[in-house]
Amino acid sequence: MILNKTTNELINIKITYANKFFKRFKGLMGKKDIDFAILFLNFKDSSIHTHFMRFEIDVYFLDKNKVVFEKTSLKPWKYYKPKKQARYILETKKDLLKIRIGDELDFI
Repeated sequence: MILNKTTNELINIKITYANKFFKRFKGLMGKKDIDFAILFLNFKDSSIHTHFMRFEIDVYFLDKNKVVFEKTSLKPWKYYKPKKQARYILETKKDLLKIRIGDELDFI
């Protein structure tokens, strides 16, 4: 689940943690659809791609305080690099969450 501390909203969604190399490497590649969010941790580069993906995603880039500083939507086979290095990256199916830039999040 995700707690949006800014709006005091508890978002009931399963979080999958990509905190190991293989989980980060595989990400959402090959999935036909998802009803969860994937949280990327322990990475050196914030750039992402949607190669081998079958659906559009929303990507939220968070700083060390878990504040969203950038958001983008990506179609399959695209590449994106945020303006600055993120500490956390949250990926979901497009329009699944109503999170805005500036929102402070916590993951439960």
